[in-house]
Amino acid sequence: MKIAYFDCFSGASGDMILGALLAAGAPEAAFRKQLGRLGVGGYELGIQAIRKQGFAATKVDVHAAEQSSHRHLHHIARIIHDSGLSATVKDRAIGVFTRLAEAEAKVHGTSVEKVHFHEVGAIDAIVDVVGAVIGLELLGVRRIVCSSVPVGSGTVKCQHGVMPVPAPATAELLRGVPLAACEESGELTTPTGAAILTTLADAFGPVPDMTIQSIGYGAGTRDGQTRPNVLRLLIGEAGGPAADAERVDEIVVLETNLDDATGQQVGHALDALFAAGAVDVFTTAIHMKKNRPGVLLTVLAPVDRVFACEEVLFTHTPTFGIRRHACSRTKLERRIETVDTKYGPVPVKVGMWAGRVLTVTPEHDDCVHLAAKCGVLLRDIYFAAQQAGRARYGLDH
Repeated sequence: MKIAYFDCFSGASGDMILGALLAAGAPEAAFRKQLGRLGVGGYELGIQAIRKQGFAATKVDVHAAEQSSHRHLHHIARIIHDSGLSATVKDRAIGVFTRLAEAEAKVHGTSVEKVHFHEVGAIDAIVDVVGAVIGLELLGVRRIVCSSVPVGSGTVKCQHGVMPVPAPATAELLRGVPLAACEESGELTTPTGAAILTTLADAFGPVPDMTIQSIGYGAGTRDGQTRPNVLRLLIGEAGGPAADAERVDEIVVLETNLDDATGQQVGHALDALFAAGAVDVFTTAIHMKKNRPGVLLTVLAPVDRVFACEEVLFTHTPTFGIRRHACSRTKLERRIETVDTKYGPVPVKVGMWAGRVLTVTPEHDDCVHLAAKCGVLLRDIYFAAQQAGRARYGLDH
């Protein structure tokens, strides 16, 4: 299993993350091609190898025209959703901005829908977030671990004036994340960097059990006073207990019985639960007291999304109580690959157990898009992709 370790000894920002990914081996040509599928213009991407305070590093600059308009989450989500990127990249990038919107809403005492992004809604931030997800996919990373995060000290000038470091949104994003003491003055970790790492990282802590295959340094803009302003990224194969982390994890099962909710309410609640970060949501027909037909609504939630999912259940359904219990689950190791069909390339999810490929499943949203583009039936795209995937791994023998 490919693992990435972000060593944030000098903080993290969007451009530093992109530089580290490219320096660690993400191919620049493929990176630019994938980023071009975002479908937005008005910027130029500069990538260069430099020496940053004595270290060889990669500097990424997104040169964009200054923008006066502010974007809401739904504007950014629409840009990403309408792009030509894979469904996986779209979901993870939108997830980063959703987490950022939740932090901004908490800080400013408003709703996610009413949050309007300033600096982080500009084209360069969108490129940083989407580019980070693309870079991780190109490197084949399946698990992400991040070090403790130094935030710096002093003050930083933002849209609402001069604020102490960390900026309010950054502090909210780093809630529950181990911080590292640092004597460096200034803003070491930006809201964009914090949003990317806290959304995509599976764990925070020391370097995991791994065999290093490549190392990349991504350079920031400023020069550090006490340490070089670079982000180090280690890429390698997980070993020992870390190798099992992709297969076994902990989730929380939430359940509630409903006999006074309409079908429309239940359907709306399911959509809201997925938006809140639920892994899966499903219903079961049940028979309740007083001979009433009802629905058992079950939610599988990551440990860090339990509160958000419970809030959805209480606000979007008439329930008065929720049952919860922790549960361990075992999963196939998985990765996303692309197979060629006569209709065009199709991403497929490859499931493995102990290094052996057991199943290949086409990505549904990509099949739907290609079927509409080619004017053929969805099942034709699905069958062609599945056959190509099974043939690649010899599953029909």
